[in-house]
Amino acid sequence: MMTMTDKINTEADEIVDEELEIHDYSEDNTVFLKTHERINHDLNGEIMKLEHGNVEIKLVTSSEMVADEHGLIHGRFIFSSADYAAMVAVNEPNVVLVASDCQFLSPVKYGDIVMFTAKVRHKEGRKRNVHVVAHVLDIKVFEGEFKTVITDRHVLKLKLLDGDSEDDAISDLED
Repeated sequence: MMTMTDKINTEADEIVDEELEIHDYSEDNTVFLKTHERINHDLNGEIMKLEHGNVEIKLVTSSEMVADEHGLIHGRFIFSSADYAAMVAVNEPNVVLVASDCQFLSPVKYGDIVMFTAKVRHKEGRKRNVHVVAHVLDIKVFEGEFKTVITDRHVLKLKLLDGDSEDDAISDLED
């Protein structure tokens, strides 16, 4: 149950978040990455362009991604890169994926370079809907809608159940 103080603190956090969202760039409008800073770029792609609400990511497929003797890249690597692109498009430290609706439109093979573009389409409070498209050359290989939420704290530090301490909630996740 949320107390009046909690509600006020949450509203204050939202105001601070909105202010930070406006001021997370330098004088030359360079946007700084605020999320997923330690992700493996070899497996998830490199950021080529980062703007407020938009990102372009390049994934160079590798032998570690191959699923069979024909050089097919397993779809999890395409999905993971698309998810990463969605998170970077939102670009908040505590953004989490809550749902997605995706289509794998064409196979990707070893050696392909996959270009992902992600754009925030809708904002409502702490919710963001992000549209992600991936191409190999001029062939669309993936398209998806990613629903995200920006949380007050890191997802592993959230109190998940009423009556549990934060440490209890984290240990429940580990079980």
